[in-house]
Amino acid sequence: MTSDSRGVPREAYVWTWLPGQVEPVVAGRLAPTAQGLQFNYGRSYLARNDRIPLYLPELPLRQGALPLPTGLSMPGCLRDAAPDAWGRRVILNRLFGREAGDADPVILDELSYLLQSGSDRVGSLDFQSSATQYTPRASDSASLVELLESAEQVEAGLPLSAELAQAMQHGTSIGGARPKATLTDHGRKRIAKFSSSTDVYPVVKAEFVAMRLAALAGIEAAPVELVQVGGKDVLLVERFDRIADGGHWRRRAVVSALTLLELDEMMAAYASYEELAEIVRHRFSEPRASLRELFARLVFNILCGNTDDHARNHAAFWDGERLSLTPAYDICPQRRAGQEATQAMKILGDNRYSQLTVCVEAAACFQLSETQARAIIDAQLATVRAQWTEVCDLARLGQTERNALWGRQFLNPFALQDYAES
Repeated sequence: MTSDSRGVPREAYVWTWLPGQVEPVVAGRLAPTAQGLQFNYGRSYLARNDRIPLYLPELPLRQGALPLPTGLSMPGCLRDAAPDAWGRRVILNRLFGREAGDADPVILDELSYLLQSGSDRVGSLDFQSSATQYTPRASDSASLVELLESAEQVEAGLPLSAELAQAMQHGTSIGGARPKATLTDHGRKRIAKFSSSTDVYPVVKAEFVAMRLAALAGIEAAPVELVQVGGKDVLLVERFDRIADGGHWRRRAVVSALTLLELDEMMAAYASYEELAEIVRHRFSEPRASLRELFARLVFNILCGNTDDHARNHAAFWDGERLSLTPAYDICPQRRAGQEATQAMKILGDNRYSQLTVCVEAAACFQLSETQARAIIDAQLATVRAQWTEVCDLARLGQTERNALWGRQFLNPFALQDYAES
């Protein structure tokens, strides 16, 4: 890797796990240009018989620096593998210690964040300083107790010991703003999600309840488990981008809906289910089934009060030719003070109101009739009501906590307004 006079990296090499493989190969180079961070494939990669484009239409298999989509400062499929708010916070803590709390995240450039974050990141990519030697960052030896302790110290603005800094490297390449880390335990790869010192309601338990109810309602949701570590709740989410293979791991390529829509974070407010459904119709391997699943996820987000359904919280697998929905994840009820609410993504036109009636109006976008849409909605309503007590029992939610969630996040009257069940 080369750096400028200030030590800022001038390039990063992108490594990828090709479909069915357990070892990575170098795919190309990411470097700053006048247009932003641009990628070009390596000649050795283009010469491979098993090469695939890292993502289309963004990075077609051809020589030279590939142009960036309009409005993007780096390829979206590569930005999907970069650390988000929590990961950047951990990296700053590791590099600056007590001063990290006052450090502006832009003190590091994007290449630095890519090269400082953990290698076990979402999807099939990693970033290295070398084009010839792959060296993973962070081992899999950290315990859940160490990870929890590390997260608490980062939140408190305390510098981490060398051992805890190494442990917390596991969370730097996973998206989102809340404390989390990756964990390998008994042959399983999972994401551990921790409580935050700023939580004013049981967020971890609420997400467990929502994810379990979603699965019971027929949605393909990532399996979750709720455990206690040091008397604190931790949500363990099964990773769907890893496949065990004879003591090794294969990685599945993943792209966010933000990338599918050719948007970046600054333009995320323009993301819509309607446009995402259009992409599903034309580019997914099983469009009709995927559209039904996407509609079901929209409905459930509204029923459980998850208004944080932004375009990074939807994703698809990429096999080099076609796309397919990943299991649902990050279905987390959000705190709300009043009744009226809106979804993070627009639903139909500019309408993003968190109401079932809006879902029914949008049914045709998902190739569903009104009757089919209502059947999905009614089935979810019945499941939530029938399974609520049992799932809350599994989450060890007290009655006061249940009362605070029911009718506010779950089945809020605003969501049900003007909707007549069959």
